[in-house]
Amino acid sequence: MTTNEKIICVREEMKRRGIDALIVLTEDPHGSEYPANHWKFREFLSGFNGSAGVMVVTNDHAGLWVDSRYYIQGEKQLRGSSIELFKVGQPNVPDYVTYLTNILPSESVVGVDGFTMPLATYRKVKKELAKFGIVLNYKVDIIDEVYAPREELPTDEVIEMDPSIAGLNRLQKVEALRKVMLENNVTHYIASALDDIAWLTNLRGNDVEYCPVFYAYMIITATEEHLYIDPHKLSSVISKRLDEDGVKLSLYDHFEKNISNLPSDARVFIDTNSLNARIALSLPKEVVRVEDSSYIGKLKAIKSPDELNHIYASHVRDGIAMVKFLHWLDDNIGKARLTELDVAAKLRDFRAQNHLFVSESFESIAAYGSNSAIVHYSPSIESNAELKPEGFLLLDTGAQYADGTTDITRTIALGELTEEACKDYTLVLKGHIALATVRFPYGTRGVQLDTMARMHLWREGEDYGHGTGHGVGFCLNVHEGPQRISKTDNGVVIEPGMVTSNEPGVYREGKHGVRIENLIACVDDVDTEFGKFLRFRTITLCPIDVRPIVVSMLTEGERKWLNDYHRKVRATLIELLADSSDREWLDKVTKEI
Repeated sequence: MTTNEKIICVREEMKRRGIDALIVLTEDPHGSEYPANHWKFREFLSGFNGSAGVMVVTNDHAGLWVDSRYYIQGEKQLRGSSIELFKVGQPNVPDYVTYLTNILPSESVVGVDGFTMPLATYRKVKKELAKFGIVLNYKVDIIDEVYAPREELPTDEVIEMDPSIAGLNRLQKVEALRKVMLENNVTHYIASALDDIAWLTNLRGNDVEYCPVFYAYMIITATEEHLYIDPHKLSSVISKRLDEDGVKLSLYDHFEKNISNLPSDARVFIDTNSLNARIALSLPKEVVRVEDSSYIGKLKAIKSPDELNHIYASHVRDGIAMVKFLHWLDDNIGKARLTELDVAAKLRDFRAQNHLFVSESFESIAAYGSNSAIVHYSPSIESNAELKPEGFLLLDTGAQYADGTTDITRTIALGELTEEACKDYTLVLKGHIALATVRFPYGTRGVQLDTMARMHLWREGEDYGHGTGHGVGFCLNVHEGPQRISKTDNGVVIEPGMVTSNEPGVYREGKHGVRIENLIACVDDVDTEFGKFLRFRTITLCPIDVRPIVVSMLTEGERKWLNDYHRKVRATLIELLADSSDREWLDKVTKEI
């Protein structure tokens, strides 16, 4: 079916169920950034495959709401359809809830699949619609009627992390959680975020592309842990070990029913931003709901010394793969026909040479020329641009290793550049260095650090629409909370042990995009009479292209940071490169400027 034919089918189902508008979200029941194909209804319906966006279908209109990361991509992928693109954040563009209140009469019914809507979102949408006499029905599931053939939920086998890599064992992690539960007078803890469950159990899966997680729910009490999972995913060995550790197994599909039978005197923890509305609203009305951000999320965000050491080691291996790739690219650009898909595949091949490589950590962004101005662009057969010995290649990639997760962006000069491109590159680099070198007092939040990365761009009247930094998991999701560095304050303090990205950028539609990203670990710095101060340790090891730099724009301190960084990259990697030509190339590109 075409996109328009799919929308017609949706409208037929809406009419049959008495629905005046349907909200179609991106999430699966666990709020995953990358849902399994089983849950990709919005992508199926619209043809837009960005990782964020909301679609609304009414009886005579369809719209897709996207943020600034997807303006250009949305325009391209919706061409030829009847779907209108709404650019969130632009002047006079209503959000999808306001849009619904503007067009629907009182007593209209808006439908949504409550499994795909977090409780916090459900409450907000319901409240706003109710002001206009509009009802929100959270039990509308029409996916099976329209999304055909719909893939089944994944059944891949779950594996157990090597104890020498995992650090704390399951029992230790559960005890740490129970301590927090006790402090907050919680009797029952509901875990629904897949990475929370994977971290707590020291299990990993393959249900969600790029993220080593598996579909499951958990309930933890003072004396028991219940894991709701498809039992076919567990080997007899893992099932036995879970049993020995006191983990009781139940069927994944039984979770909604079981949650409705909790004792009436329970004090139940729920994270309203991750627990879906369908499950949350199944809780008995009598139980006390303790609402907060994920306790597990806070525990796993602060990496242990053992975890950090493994993360550092994985970045050494990732750096070796990056050096081999960048050398190969330098040798072949302008001599062989290369496309965006070619270079993304080649880098994956270099990473896969390491025996601890598991997968990429997200869909590679290999964006050449004007494509690099599309913030979350990923090449496809239709858009696959051929690289030429001129302009920028923006390469944002990452890997899952058995002992760490990586995420790195390099903007690479393939040949002649415009003066504007070089200036933009240098401004982004200055912002990157400013954040990498900042010293800040304990208690500082990400929103306070965000300005460091933007200030040089702001002075030139430039900016970027995405955040500056996101948390990164340990052999888990490449985008991990609760910490972030962005213009939006989420109230989370940056603490020692947290691993975060440092990725300022700038994008000029139709021309070029620039982004430079390393991962940084928060570490203790100094104690003074004014308190405890922290800093960042850059853990990514890969040369930064010096060819586009306008050296006169750098301060002495900025040049020193770059030269020191390159000295560290060279000293760490050069003896680990088996090929002498790779060593010679690394030595050349890391010379002082």
